[in-house]
Amino acid sequence: MALRVYNTLTRKIESFQTLEPGVVKMYVCGPTVYAEAHIGHAMSALVFDIIRRYLEYRGYEVRHVMNYTDVDDKIINRARASGQDPLDLAQHYIDRFRGQMEQVGVKPPTVTPRVSGTIGEIVDMVQALIDQGHAYESEGDVYFRVGSDDDYGKLSRRKIEHAVSSTRQRFGDELKEDAADFALWKGQKAPDEPAWLSPWGMGRPGWHIECSAMARRHLGPTIDIHGGGNDLIFPHHENEIAQSECCNSAPLATYWMHNGMLQLRGEKMSKSLGNIISIDEFLAEHSAEAFRLLVLGAHYRKPIVFDAEVVEQAERGLERLRSALRPPTGASLDGPEAGVVSEAAANARERFVEAMDDDFNTAGALGHLYDLVKAINTARDAGVGGEPFQQAQAVLAELAGVLGMTLTEPARAASDAAPFIDLLVELRSELRKAKQWALADVVRDRLAGQGVLVEDAREGTTWRWEK
Repeated sequence: MALRVYNTLTRKIESFQTLEPGVVKMYVCGPTVYAEAHIGHAMSALVFDIIRRYLEYRGYEVRHVMNYTDVDDKIINRARASGQDPLDLAQHYIDRFRGQMEQVGVKPPTVTPRVSGTIGEIVDMVQALIDQGHAYESEGDVYFRVGSDDDYGKLSRRKIEHAVSSTRQRFGDELKEDAADFALWKGQKAPDEPAWLSPWGMGRPGWHIECSAMARRHLGPTIDIHGGGNDLIFPHHENEIAQSECCNSAPLATYWMHNGMLQLRGEKMSKSLGNIISIDEFLAEHSAEAFRLLVLGAHYRKPIVFDAEVVEQAERGLERLRSALRPPTGASLDGPEAGVVSEAAANARERFVEAMDDDFNTAGALGHLYDLVKAINTARDAGVGGEPFQQAQAVLAELAGVLGMTLTEPARAASDAAPFIDLLVELRSELRKAKQWALADVVRDRLAGQGVLVEDAREGTTWRWEK
């Protein structure tokens, strides 16, 4: 089955075809860097990291652009309150975000442009829109004339009623022809605001124009995938389409892909609501791979309800996956279990690809990995080893890697307790031989209480640290 993706623009699942054979041009809206990033930001980054990884697995070269918004009202206000330079504040949070993305295993984008480094391209684009009649200057500001775009609203399916007048009207602090018009350029209002020289005076870009200019600069006028959270569909992505397509006389993107929101106690997680868990706070208590598994367990277009139970489920799922990569306890190459694990390995890759080709159905793909895990662990208990066992483990590691998981056991410092644990495990084995089951269970349970997991198999008993 060929890869198919859901396109927000058409509200349909469509066959995936790139503009250039073998190349995917993907632009994903990045963070506005004015405060600590939260796990909602990490979720969106992980979604498109997984999409990118799978596209690369399928043989595509992915040119992945993700921007940093380092010029914005929120940054200016935060810097003003803290007495910092706005660009210095933004740089601090860019550095923080990059480090956090490395911690959660997100591959660095091909290019990470920022607004402050794209001013020339933004000014050129705004001027072109003015020359084409799609924008107008107003007291140092420049606005996009929404009424000039007959297709405005096609992404969000919103009906915008315009009452364009021949005289400009004030809407709040803005002097515009129509309330729906949006800012492309903002004249400098205070000396502490970042500002650049333009044909309309000193000022800075509006929010929406930045992504249009950066996408065009690094990927061209038309790209394959434009992504972001579904909270960006309107107005941000709608406005991007309007200004880009009016300026370039070409579609902005073939496929529009949007991830669902991470919800905490039933609400979208956001800085404005104050209901956030920072990335650092999460990683202080849980593993990065558990968070990735949490994201993988739901379809990217659906919301994820975040709570302690969901995190615990992800931790248990991660432990299941890791368990299958532990060494065999035997070396048997024959028997029904050897045949079953070989067949499971042969089927896993095909079924994994089928699930991922269906609009990146990671939950379905994970289900096939768990089926393979079950076959591997059953084979281990039956004493299967050698090539059948190793091949199944290799397939599991390969497919987990496609999803960005290493399944590496967490490192533990060398413990002086190991010889004593060995002794207790040996004692338990003797108790089992003597059919002293109750005492044997006490030893096992007490070890479990100390984080030591005892595992019985046909070839003998082993132990390991549980986490």
